[in-house]
Amino acid sequence: MSNIDRRTLVKGSLAAMMAGAAFSRSAFAQSSEPILLGVSGPLTGPNAQYGTQWKQGFDLALDEIQAAGGINGRKLAYQFEDSQSDPRQSVAIAQKFVSDPRIVMELGDFSSPASMAASPIYQRGGLVQFGFTNSHPDFTKGGDFMWSTSVSQADEQPLLAAYAVKRLGLKKLAILHLNTDWGRTSRDYFVKAAKEYGAEIAVTEGYIAEERDFRSTLVRVRDASPDGLILISYYSDGALIARQARQVGLKQTICAASSVYSPKFLELGGEAVEDVHLGTRYFPEDPRPEVKKFITGFKAKYNGQEPDAFNAYSYDAMHMAAAVVKIGGTDRRAVRDAFAKVKDVSSVIFGTATFDVESRRVKGAMNAELVVRKGQFALWDGKPT
Repeated sequence: MSNIDRRTLVKGSLAAMMAGAAFSRSAFAQSSEPILLGVSGPLTGPNAQYGTQWKQGFDLALDEIQAAGGINGRKLAYQFEDSQSDPRQSVAIAQKFVSDPRIVMELGDFSSPASMAASPIYQRGGLVQFGFTNSHPDFTKGGDFMWSTSVSQADEQPLLAAYAVKRLGLKKLAILHLNTDWGRTSRDYFVKAAKEYGAEIAVTEGYIAEERDFRSTLVRVRDASPDGLILISYYSDGALIARQARQVGLKQTICAASSVYSPKFLELGGEAVEDVHLGTRYFPEDPRPEVKKFITGFKAKYNGQEPDAFNAYSYDAMHMAAAVVKIGGTDRRAVRDAFAKVKDVSSVIFGTATFDVESRRVKGAMNAELVVRKGQFALWDGKPT
């Protein structure tokens, strides 16, 4: 074979490959196969319970989406990869999703640090990273492919500070926080707002996610004589801290970030979490029809189990993803652009959800001020504990 023949053969092969790739993309766009979303989140490790809760919310939403005809006649599905909420794992998953042409959007990761470590890969790969529990204010600054329905800590922590200082009248505060990027950022926003409201910060203590014995830390807190204890925690560690706080004689008012809001917080904390105050984006006693529909459907699907906020976050996220894909189809850039076009999507957390294009976050989060009374979450009635 001559050199000319070889060059002609190579050019022909390349042209055939490119044509085949174009045909594959076109065929996928018109396929009857499910439209596939990628999920990066924890199914094992210290945050595994949140991945389980995500799946419950996803699956309930998918039942409703499929029953309503899916996405223009096609089913919506997801592929869940276990990251353990570890940045090293989330990066590897991002590389896998970006290189898989079937994935039209990614949801996750659970923690902002895990998500933000992977953001550059999603941005370069042109795949939307939909961080629906990523409250770090810098998450959506990673690029125009980063969108979030999570309320930023820059907005949420001042609400908690106002509840503790202005509403409950606490003036000298001790803060225990997860020693993660999320926890430190939340602490900083809380401290700034609390000082502006006139409070003194007596002591701040960070702890690692795997920590289980807080007694020496709580003794230092006790010695600082605060009138309030602020927990920037998840529900498992928050409940454990509350139990140990009572054991070392701390009887001060406890206020906690919305991340503790879960029936598990009550179960794990028992009597120790009685009278704990917290704010939340989701409360089942809310009379809105979106909330009632979600709770009724969740209990029917999961044998009477009470849903919590993380079930609601993932349920909302899947419905938002469906609304976006209905507009954007299976083209990744069109999906990115569709986030700016969706309007008033029905939402448990927001009522109706519309994105602010500048921040790439949903506008108008709701806040309920709660207290634990008789082993249940209740709207705070303004009475002292």
